[in-house]
Amino acid sequence: MKLPASRKFRALLAYLTVARGAVAREKLCDLLWEGPSDPRGELRWCLSRLRSVLDTHGRSRVIAVDDQISLDLDGCDVDALLLLETARGGVDGLGLQELLTIASRCDGDFLEGIGIRNCAAFEHWLGGRRSEFRSYQLDIAAEIGRRTPVGSVDGLPAARRWIDLAGLDTGANIRFLSELLHRRMVDECNRHLDMAARLFADEGLDFAPVRDAWEQLRHAAAQPTQVAVSERVREPAQSIHPAASRRASVAIMPFRELGAGPEMRRDLGSAVAHDIISRLARLRSLFVIARGSVFAVAEERLGSQDIGRRLGVDYVATGFMEQHDRGVCVTVEVAEAATARIIWTAQFEARSAERLAILDEIGDGIVSSIAAEIENEERNRAILKPPDSLDAWEAYHRGLWHMYRFTPDENARAAEFFHLSTRLDPTFSRAHAGLSFTHWQRAFQRWSDRDAETRNALKAAGQSLLIDDQNPAAHWSMGRALWLSGDHDEAVRELEQSVHLSPNFALGHYALSFVHSQSGDPAAAIASSDHSRLLSPCDPLLFGMLGTRALALVSLGAFEEAAQWGVKAAARPNAHVHIVAIAALCLALAGRIAEARNYVTRIRRQNPGYRIDNFLDTFRFAPDITARYRNAAALIGLT
Repeated sequence: MKLPASRKFRALLAYLTVARGAVAREKLCDLLWEGPSDPRGELRWCLSRLRSVLDTHGRSRVIAVDDQISLDLDGCDVDALLLLETARGGVDGLGLQELLTIASRCDGDFLEGIGIRNCAAFEHWLGGRRSEFRSYQLDIAAEIGRRTPVGSVDGLPAARRWIDLAGLDTGANIRFLSELLHRRMVDECNRHLDMAARLFADEGLDFAPVRDAWEQLRHAAAQPTQVAVSERVREPAQSIHPAASRRASVAIMPFRELGAGPEMRRDLGSAVAHDIISRLARLRSLFVIARGSVFAVAEERLGSQDIGRRLGVDYVATGFMEQHDRGVCVTVEVAEAATARIIWTAQFEARSAERLAILDEIGDGIVSSIAAEIENEERNRAILKPPDSLDAWEAYHRGLWHMYRFTPDENARAAEFFHLSTRLDPTFSRAHAGLSFTHWQRAFQRWSDRDAETRNALKAAGQSLLIDDQNPAAHWSMGRALWLSGDHDEAVRELEQSVHLSPNFALGHYALSFVHSQSGDPAAAIASSDHSRLLSPCDPLLFGMLGTRALALVSLGAFEEAAQWGVKAAARPNAHVHIVAIAALCLALAGRIAEARNYVTRIRRQNPGYRIDNFLDTFRFAPDITARYRNAAALIGLT
């Protein structure tokens, strides 16, 4: 349901929802209206709005008897009440799937983002309730962590959730280390041990049980084995663990608030950093340090290098927020921890000082930019290293560097590095997704047998999903492979799952635009294209994001606008021949024949034998749209 934006309305609804029985009007007034001269009038207004939202089909859910107010929530599905009922009944009698469902529905802080200034009574109540709900969430996360088998698909997410909620719990630390070690993520094990030991010491807690358990786990681990050597990309000569992998790590520090006035909450910078940590972690492309560890270190006011040493991270993201008449200006920078060298900085403007509004307006841009800039830095670093010195993470990024060149030879080279990455770490889901993409490219560009490469793309995507079905890149690779096989509906479902898992996953939005622009919903294609470019404005696949928008506009009959977007797509430096063909055909449909023929000349330089059938066989258009493109091709000699 759509709720009014009023914080006091939402606070009243929440308070009555979790209250045990009716509440006196006077108590509600004292709780929420310390300032107004007519608190009862304010309460009457909120109750009337509550009735308009909750009452349905003649059933009154806002009950007012004498001076007492209560809610009739019989038959309503309320997350907070579900968590309370679970806590009262205990978790022992619930199955694992039930616990997972409750955990997913009851994630985050109770009334996250809702705070009312100058209402001390409400803030006191809210603080107590949040602590209570966190303890219930922890009980569920711990039970899930204990029951989920180590090494299973859900094992790492369960262990990470438990450690995020209970960083100083011995059992949570041992479970997390067990999961990392099973996946041969040895670097991350050592990093976590160092960080956890410092946190335990700061709190005066005994770290020996965790250290002893780690030694037992380490000694029980399998011995190193030798991996095979490819013909073109030599692997390290020494014995290595087959899955000794890592990811680039980043710490998102709380944002400093400069000149925070009465309209800007003092904890806003921390809240925004917390949301960025959560969103960035859902991308699963980087190792993101948990909120508790970061916030503990933040109190010491260290520089980037010191933070890097304390937390054992590769990159540190910092920033500050400054309020002005138009809202809030947020400045963010990412530094390489080892050198304190700034690799990226940018400013973002929000038209409000409210936390939710800030995240809605600029959160996506901050999260996507941090991920993109760090991954770009990792690609550049990997390309400078000798191939036989690469680990699985570096081999993957070296593969991306070659893949984004979009030529047959570079695509083949990329496949070799992805193969190397999967041999060095068979549990590296994204490396399998990258390998699937190289097969997809071969099929899409007709560089090899389309049917065979489609099968290979599906196989590699399936392996990526088998390893980590919570990774958006795995669903992205499967969605694209399913599109190749002609299964439009399943492709859309997989791609929608990729952006559901991580709304900041730009390639997922782009792939949805690609599929919908041909035989799906052109309006949805345009929306997805626009969102993918908002998330990743400098993406290596930007030519595709622009090109799919042009295709969608052709389906809508907006030929002149389609031509403008097609020309933008073809102007990208790595645009392949099909993108140039989109520009030529859209210009022809718009009646700009001379300009279109210039692009045909460019097509002939790239591929002398290219014809309209090459274009139409590559995509999957409806018959009427196919006819449009054939007519356009006849006008410019592309038949």
